[in-house]
Amino acid sequence: MAPAQGRLVLVESMKKCNSSAVIVLALLFSLFLLSQIKLSSISKIFAEISTTSDQGPLLLTSRGYSPIISCDRSHGNYDTCSINGPTVLDPKTATFYTMGPTRPVVEKVRPYPQKNQTFKVEPVKTVTLTSGPSGPPCMVQHNAPALVFSVGGFTWNFFHAFIDAFIPLFITLNSISPDNPDRFVFVIADYPDWFRRRYADLLRRLSKHPVVSLDNDTRTHCFPSVTVGLISHGIMTIDPKLIPNSKTAAHFHSLVHETYCGRRRHPRRPVPATLKPKRPRLLIMGRSGGVGRVILNQGELKRAAEEEGFEVVEFESQHTTTMRVACELVSSSHAMLGVHGAALTNSLFLRPGSVLVQVVGIGLEEVAELCFGRVAKDMGLEYMEYKIGVEESSLVDRYGKDDVIVKDPSSMDKGNRYDKIMRVYLKQQNMNLDLARLRGYLKTAYEKAKIAMLKQS
Repeated sequence: MAPAQGRLVLVESMKKCNSSAVIVLALLFSLFLLSQIKLSSISKIFAEISTTSDQGPLLLTSRGYSPIISCDRSHGNYDTCSINGPTVLDPKTATFYTMGPTRPVVEKVRPYPQKNQTFKVEPVKTVTLTSGPSGPPCMVQHNAPALVFSVGGFTWNFFHAFIDAFIPLFITLNSISPDNPDRFVFVIADYPDWFRRRYADLLRRLSKHPVVSLDNDTRTHCFPSVTVGLISHGIMTIDPKLIPNSKTAAHFHSLVHETYCGRRRHPRRPVPATLKPKRPRLLIMGRSGGVGRVILNQGELKRAAEEEGFEVVEFESQHTTTMRVACELVSSSHAMLGVHGAALTNSLFLRPGSVLVQVVGIGLEEVAELCFGRVAKDMGLEYMEYKIGVEESSLVDRYGKDDVIVKDPSSMDKGNRYDKIMRVYLKQQNMNLDLARLRGYLKTAYEKAKIAMLKQS
């Protein structure tokens, strides 16, 4: 072969080799890109699975993944259930539907934190969570998760509105979403118009979304996830050790006070020094209507408090009293005195350092501490208790001084203790206070209230 011809063959061979190499490299590069896309897609799927909900893992199935319905029924007073993925609510049947395995799963829960009560006063709606191959079409799309609870039961009572609704709601929000507690859409069952009007401001503080009513709405709603039921730590109790962000009763107290006393349409004008109170104000919470625990000598009590130095205002909270009116009056006082009862829930409006004097009837020592004593101290109030003597109770006139009901209330432990407390010690007992003994408490309350007035001014 001639040298020139040999060189020509070599050049052609090199061209073929280079072309083949380019093709191979191109194929390898394409395969690399495809693998990255697949890995990225897989990573994205798993990322979506891990971030779809902050309430638990999702179940991987052959068709992708489906939300898990889970329930916690281990607590004495409440149950909670959840769907940690997309769900559709049909308000007409109070049912949440989600795509799930072929075999349907159904859970039912009453979203009210007194699950063992019979609810003779107001019913509590049962909510159903179900998974299956299909559900109703979506009409309203929400980008925030739902939190479902009932305001039926006993929440017509001011005290129960807080122990069965707002305190458990505060606990639940800060437990399941401590970094963003106001992100939930409230789906409320047994939701009367009066409740909506009375507590609208507080509901708006706790959620930035409009409420969905399970009673009146007929449209289906879609949510990315749902929690049904509220967590309770007990009567008038918030245990910071059980909450991830360690919220306390003081935080709740501040929230309520800011909601009803701290926001005004028009700024309050500075009070001239000549009009500022010169004496601490004592608010006496009155009771009437034949429901028990009436202070029979309240007029004499008022005069005695004034003689000890107080400016005295008498106040009887009514169902029609707005929260803002109550907060304005209570927060302008430096001390509050009242018999154990729902009206003392107004102590939520007292400013820290103010005095709360709870008058405790016979047989009510335990519930008085449970309902108001403990939480008053947790909210930073100066708490005092005046426990009446047997001779100050009207039960002596009804049963006699030597009757076991008067002589030994602890014997009422047998049987349904709560029912007996309600029927006897709460509804049948009025008080004729021993003012000579009570004056010592008023003197101490005055000194504490004077300190509170100086600090608050």
